[in-house]
Amino acid sequence: MALLAFHGAERPAGPHRSGPRPLVDAAEGPARDDAATVRELTRLLFDQDGERERVHAPWRRLIARDDFRHRPGLTPEERAAQSYAWLRLVNDVPADPASLATDPALLTALHEWAAIVDGGGGLTTVASIHYNLFLGSLLDHDAEPSRDLTEFTALRRTGTFLCTEVDHGNDAFALETTARLDPATGGFLLHTPHPGAAKFMPNTSTLGGPKSAVVAARLLVGDRDHGVFLFLTPLTDHEGPLPHITVTPLPLRPNAPVDHCLTSFDHLPLPRRALLQGEHGRLGPDDVLTSSLGNRRKRFLTSISRVTVGKLCMSAAAVGASRAALAIAVRYGDHRHVSGARPGQRLPINAHRTHHSRLLQGVATTYAMTFLHRSLTARWGSPDAADRADLERLVALAKAWITWEARTIALEARERCGAQGLLPANHLAGFPEYIEGTITAEGDNLLVTTKAAAELLHHPPAPLLPDAGPPVLTNPHHLRNLLARTEHAFHEQAHRALRQGPSHDPQARWNTASAPALQKAQTHIRLRAADALLATLARTTHEPARRLLDEIAALYLLTHLTPHTGILLADGHIDAGHVHELPAAVDALTHSLQPRLATLTGAFDHPPEYLDALPLLHKPGGTATS
Repeated sequence: MALLAFHGAERPAGPHRSGPRPLVDAAEGPARDDAATVRELTRLLFDQDGERERVHAPWRRLIARDDFRHRPGLTPEERAAQSYAWLRLVNDVPADPASLATDPALLTALHEWAAIVDGGGGLTTVASIHYNLFLGSLLDHDAEPSRDLTEFTALRRTGTFLCTEVDHGNDAFALETTARLDPATGGFLLHTPHPGAAKFMPNTSTLGGPKSAVVAARLLVGDRDHGVFLFLTPLTDHEGPLPHITVTPLPLRPNAPVDHCLTSFDHLPLPRRALLQGEHGRLGPDDVLTSSLGNRRKRFLTSISRVTVGKLCMSAAAVGASRAALAIAVRYGDHRHVSGARPGQRLPINAHRTHHSRLLQGVATTYAMTFLHRSLTARWGSPDAADRADLERLVALAKAWITWEARTIALEARERCGAQGLLPANHLAGFPEYIEGTITAEGDNLLVTTKAAAELLHHPPAPLLPDAGPPVLTNPHHLRNLLARTEHAFHEQAHRALRQGPSHDPQARWNTASAPALQKAQTHIRLRAADALLATLARTTHEPARRLLDEIAALYLLTHLTPHTGILLADGHIDAGHVHELPAAVDALTHSLQPRLATLTGAFDHPPEYLDALPLLHKPGGTATS
């Protein structure tokens, strides 16, 4: 099959100039080494650092247990309670449950696997709060000699995190809950000054047993407001809220039920040791605050730094849900037969290009999402990670992009399974609703993307690869450079808008630049995902797997380049003929990859117990499809 050349290279003649060399001939059927290819792809997906057995295997084994199978007829309240019962099963897995707060790879892997079970949205929510936001915050601050974490690591008390308020969500820096130093006792009085300052929407009911919280509040000493700090606060016992605390339950979400509540305080006395201290701020015996940071905003961001790991957790859950949704839809499409063009002919629905092309694009993006997440998690877990601000920005952008993409993928997979996909026992209907929660959790996607976009305008776009190889549609390195050129274009558009905007109105200037700035940010993270995918290509010498990933990379890049052909054409990086031939190139890749859909999703390594329990994957007669 001929190759389509881009601008600057000779273009082959003939009507079919685009598309990759197919992995196998049509008459040959699937490659003989499918099992070996699946093993290699699985290794690349889950064993990048040789830690698959430590990081992923425990959670894969856990969700294979009968405890995690769909239970019909549960009320939302029972499903919320089930999340806490499952949390105890999670807590039994590591030898030291506190390691989940200190090991980002292990913690995010838990989210990848827990999110895919029916009701897993509730489990991942309470697990993320308990291990990351609560225990992680305690461990990241100064160790208090009298603070014993055993009751939290043994789950005699479940931890929660109270930061955002009714009136303050993404602007939590402006929250109004106060913790005033009480000169009479040396401790603090935690107080909610008005209903708008009530904490919204932590899991603070009595479900799951007694709870304690890390509460974000403004530290007031005399007439000084030192900004937001965290305070360890007991909330409930087996009977209900403790004195001075009011907890008002909120409605339960049907497919991701968690006991979200409004929580407020009425001059709740706290001991002095309740204040979580560190380099960002310590209150001395003389009641004078010392800090290594220059302003209250920096102190606040340092105190809630666990939110960044939370973004990695939300991305992990969305990636896991995407892989599961695609694996279910692909397997269903292989055994669900419909009438063919000839009388009496029956064909699997995956035979139809209109069906499998959508799934393949989702598979390609999910591979890129997975490798991007792996690279960022590894960097965050590195003790000598350089340029923390850049990494935090990438984690935020990745969380927004991955969760947005995951919503699209999960909805598509559900739709491809028709009415079967609507049944709760088949899981697919629940994935989009849980993913909706990840889009808002740990910072609303649009807000975190906007913040990152504004920061990225102070940084040059990603550089081009110096040796990208031939400029053809089947060369993912060249396609990667075309995507980089779109980032350069958006960067220039945004700076031009800033220069031409109203000089004395910062908000109006940003408004004029915001659209291309957001486009630049979103292209930047798609490019980072492409780089992670291409880096993975270089890590395998298994030729069938390498060729598959090469085509997956090309399909991913073509999918995300297509909306930007106008910019590439205007800037002279492609010509009008290329624009017309891009769809043919995507179609050729789709044709080549379609026979390998089951191989690509089989590498997602879902336990047989998980897939075999889904009714839609049973052939007529009651046997599960393989």
